[in-house]
Amino acid sequence: MDIFAKVIRNRQIVNNTLQQYNTEIAKCRQLFENKNRDYGTAWRILRPKSITDQILIKALRIRSIEEKGETKVGESIEDEFIGIYNYCIIGLIQLKNWDTNKEFSASEIMAFYDHELEATRELMLKKNHDYGEAWREMRVSSFTDLILMKLNRTKQIEDNAGITIVSEGIDANYRDMMNYSIFALITINNNA
Repeated sequence: MDIFAKVIRNRQIVNNTLQQYNTEIAKCRQLFENKNRDYGTAWRILRPKSITDQILIKALRIRSIEEKGETKVGESIEDEFIGIYNYCIIGLIQLKNWDTNKEFSASEIMAFYDHELEATRELMLKKNHDYGEAWREMRVSSFTDLILMKLNRTKQIEDNAGITIVSEGIDANYRDMMNYSIFALITINNNA
Protein backbone atom coordinates (compact mmCIF):
# COMPACT_ATOMS: atom_id res chain seq x y z
CA MET A 1 0.00 0.00 0.00
CA ASP A 2 1.50 3.34 -1.00
CA ILE A 3 1.71 6.30 1.38
CA PHE A 4 -1.26 8.10 -0.18
CA ALA A 5 -3.50 5.04 0.22
CA LYS A 6 -2.40 4.72 3.87
CA VAL A 7 -3.26 8.36 4.56
CA ILE A 8 -6.71 7.95 2.98
CA ARG A 9 -7.33 4.71 4.93
CA ASN A 10 -6.25 6.32 8.22
CA ARG A 11 -8.57 9.28 7.63
CA GLN A 12 -11.46 6.92 6.95
CA ILE A 13 -10.77 5.01 10.18
CA VAL A 14 -10.57 8.23 12.21
CA ASN A 15 -13.77 9.56 10.63
CA ASN A 16 -15.50 6.24 11.34
CA THR A 17 -14.31 6.34 14.96
CA LEU A 18 -15.54 9.90 15.39
CA GLN A 19 -18.91 9.04 13.85
CA GLN A 20 -19.32 5.98 16.09
CA TYR A 21 -18.12 7.94 19.13
CA ASN A 22 -20.59 10.75 18.43
CA THR A 23 -23.43 8.25 18.06
CA GLU A 24 -22.73 6.76 21.48
CA ILE A 25 -22.23 10.07 23.28
CA ALA A 26 -25.51 11.31 21.80
CA LYS A 27 -27.27 8.38 23.53
CA CYS A 28 -25.54 9.25 26.81
CA ARG A 29 -26.43 12.91 26.50
CA GLN A 30 -30.08 12.22 25.67
CA LEU A 31 -30.49 9.96 28.69
CA PHE A 32 -28.78 12.51 30.95
CA GLU A 33 -31.02 15.29 29.66
CA ASN A 34 -34.16 13.18 30.14
CA LYS A 35 -33.15 12.23 33.68
CA ASN A 36 -32.36 15.86 34.39
CA ARG A 37 -35.95 16.68 33.39
CA ASP A 38 -37.30 13.92 35.64
CA TYR A 39 -35.09 14.40 38.70
CA GLY A 40 -33.49 17.79 38.32
CA THR A 41 -30.10 18.06 39.95
CA ALA A 42 -30.77 15.78 42.92
CA TRP A 43 -27.23 14.48 42.38
CA ARG A 44 -25.80 17.84 43.51
CA ILE A 45 -26.09 16.54 47.10
CA LEU A 46 -23.45 13.89 46.36
CA ARG A 47 -19.92 14.48 47.53
CA PRO A 48 -17.29 13.73 44.86
CA LYS A 49 -16.23 10.55 46.71
CA SER A 50 -19.82 9.29 46.58
CA ILE A 51 -19.88 9.78 42.82
CA THR A 52 -16.74 7.68 42.50
CA ASP A 53 -18.43 4.96 44.57
CA GLN A 54 -21.52 5.10 42.35
CA ILE A 55 -19.30 4.56 39.30
CA LEU A 56 -17.63 1.68 41.14
CA ILE A 57 -21.00 0.00 41.73
CA LYS A 58 -21.80 0.22 38.02
CA ALA A 59 -18.40 -1.15 36.97
CA LEU A 60 -18.60 -4.01 39.46
CA ARG A 61 -22.07 -4.86 38.16
CA ILE A 62 -20.72 -4.98 34.60
CA ARG A 63 -17.93 -7.30 35.71
CA SER A 64 -20.41 -9.52 37.56
CA ILE A 65 -22.64 -9.79 34.48
CA GLU A 66 -19.61 -10.51 32.28
CA GLU A 67 -18.53 -13.31 34.60
CA LYS A 68 -22.01 -14.78 35.22
CA GLY A 69 -23.18 -14.33 31.64
CA GLU A 70 -26.63 -13.05 32.62
CA THR A 71 -28.51 -10.24 34.30
CA LYS A 72 -31.61 -10.62 36.43
CA VAL A 73 -32.37 -6.92 36.93
CA GLY A 74 -33.05 -6.06 33.31
CA GLU A 75 -30.51 -3.28 32.82
CA SER A 76 -27.90 -4.24 30.28
CA ILE A 77 -24.15 -3.84 30.26
CA GLU A 78 -24.68 -1.04 27.74
CA ASP A 79 -26.96 0.75 30.19
CA GLU A 80 -24.24 0.56 32.84
CA PHE A 81 -21.54 1.91 30.52
CA ILE A 82 -23.85 4.83 29.72
CA GLY A 83 -24.33 5.27 33.46
CA ILE A 84 -20.57 5.32 34.03
CA TYR A 85 -20.13 7.94 31.30
CA ASN A 86 -22.84 10.15 32.78
CA TYR A 87 -21.67 9.76 36.37
CA CYS A 88 -18.16 10.71 35.26
CA ILE A 89 -19.57 13.94 33.82
CA ILE A 90 -21.46 14.50 37.07
CA GLY A 91 -18.15 13.93 38.86
CA LEU A 92 -16.38 16.48 36.69
CA ILE A 93 -19.15 19.02 37.29
CA GLN A 94 -19.07 18.40 41.04
CA LEU A 95 -15.27 18.69 41.20
CA LYS A 96 -15.61 22.25 39.90
CA ASN A 97 -18.79 23.20 41.76
CA TRP A 98 -18.91 21.19 44.98
CA ASP A 99 -18.10 24.15 47.19
CA THR A 100 -21.08 26.10 45.92
CA ASN A 101 -24.59 25.42 47.11
CA LYS A 102 -25.96 27.06 44.01
CA GLU A 103 -28.76 25.27 42.26
CA PHE A 104 -28.20 25.25 38.52
CA SER A 105 -30.87 25.52 35.86
CA ALA A 106 -31.38 22.77 33.30
CA SER A 107 -29.71 24.87 30.64
CA GLU A 108 -26.71 25.56 32.90
CA ILE A 109 -26.34 21.85 33.67
CA MET A 110 -26.50 20.94 29.98
CA ALA A 111 -23.90 23.62 29.21
CA PHE A 112 -21.62 22.06 31.85
CA TYR A 113 -22.36 18.62 30.39
CA ASP A 114 -21.53 19.74 26.85
CA HIS A 115 -18.30 21.38 28.01
CA GLU A 116 -17.11 18.16 29.67
CA LEU A 117 -18.30 16.04 26.74
CA GLU A 118 -16.33 18.18 24.30
CA ALA A 119 -13.16 18.25 26.41
CA THR A 120 -13.29 14.47 26.72
CA ARG A 121 -13.93 13.96 23.00
CA GLU A 122 -10.91 16.15 22.22
CA LEU A 123 -8.80 14.06 24.59
CA MET A 124 -9.99 10.90 22.84
CA LEU A 125 -9.00 12.27 19.45
CA LYS A 126 -5.50 13.14 20.68
CA LYS A 127 -4.94 9.82 22.41
CA ASN A 128 -6.48 7.88 19.55
CA HIS A 129 -4.04 9.58 17.19
CA ASP A 130 -1.09 8.59 19.36
CA TYR A 131 -2.28 5.04 20.09
CA GLY A 132 -3.49 4.37 16.55
CA GLU A 133 -6.90 2.81 17.25
CA ALA A 134 -5.35 0.18 19.57
CA TRP A 135 -8.61 0.07 21.54
CA ARG A 136 -10.29 -1.67 18.59
CA GLU A 137 -8.25 -4.79 19.38
CA MET A 138 -9.48 -4.90 22.98
CA ARG A 139 -12.26 -6.95 24.55
CA VAL A 140 -15.16 -5.27 26.34
CA SER A 141 -14.05 -7.01 29.54
CA SER A 142 -10.71 -5.20 29.29
CA PHE A 143 -12.50 -1.84 29.25
CA THR A 144 -14.34 -2.94 32.38
CA ASP A 145 -11.06 -3.85 34.07
CA LEU A 146 -9.42 -0.57 33.01
CA ILE A 147 -12.35 1.36 34.46
CA LEU A 148 -12.02 -0.58 37.72
CA MET A 149 -8.29 0.19 37.80
CA LYS A 150 -8.99 3.90 37.20
CA LEU A 151 -11.54 3.79 40.02
CA ASN A 152 -8.95 2.34 42.39
CA ARG A 153 -6.57 5.13 41.39
CA THR A 154 -9.28 7.74 41.84
CA LYS A 155 -10.20 6.44 45.27
CA GLN A 156 -6.53 6.55 46.29
CA ILE A 157 -6.21 10.14 45.10
CA GLU A 158 -9.40 11.05 46.95
CA ASP A 159 -8.08 9.37 50.11
CA ASN A 160 -4.94 11.51 49.71
CA ALA A 161 -7.07 14.68 49.61
CA GLY A 162 -6.47 15.05 45.87
CA ILE A 163 -2.71 15.38 46.24
CA THR A 164 -0.53 13.51 43.77
CA ILE A 165 3.23 13.46 43.27
CA VAL A 166 3.49 12.60 39.58
CA SER A 167 0.06 11.32 38.60
CA GLU A 168 -2.80 12.97 36.80
CA GLY A 169 -5.69 14.06 38.96
CA ILE A 170 -9.20 12.81 39.50
CA ASP A 171 -10.49 14.67 36.46
CA ALA A 172 -8.10 12.83 34.13
CA ASN A 173 -9.24 9.49 35.53
CA TYR A 174 -12.89 10.43 35.01
CA ARG A 175 -12.14 11.39 31.40
CA ASP A 176 -10.33 8.11 30.73
CA MET A 177 -13.28 6.16 32.20
CA MET A 178 -15.64 8.12 29.95
CA ASN A 179 -13.63 7.20 26.88
CA TYR A 180 -13.31 3.55 27.91
CA SER A 181 -17.10 3.47 28.34
CA ILE A 182 -17.67 4.84 24.85
CA PHE A 183 -15.12 2.45 23.34
CA ALA A 184 -16.95 -0.42 25.07
CA LEU A 185 -20.29 0.79 23.70
CA ILE A 186 -18.85 1.07 20.17
CA THR A 187 -17.39 -2.42 20.46
CA ILE A 188 -20.66 -3.91 21.78
CA ASN A 189 -22.86 -2.19 19.21
CA ASN A 190 -20.63 -2.94 16.23
CA ASN A 191 -19.98 -6.60 17.06
CA ALA A 192 -23.58 -7.53 17.89
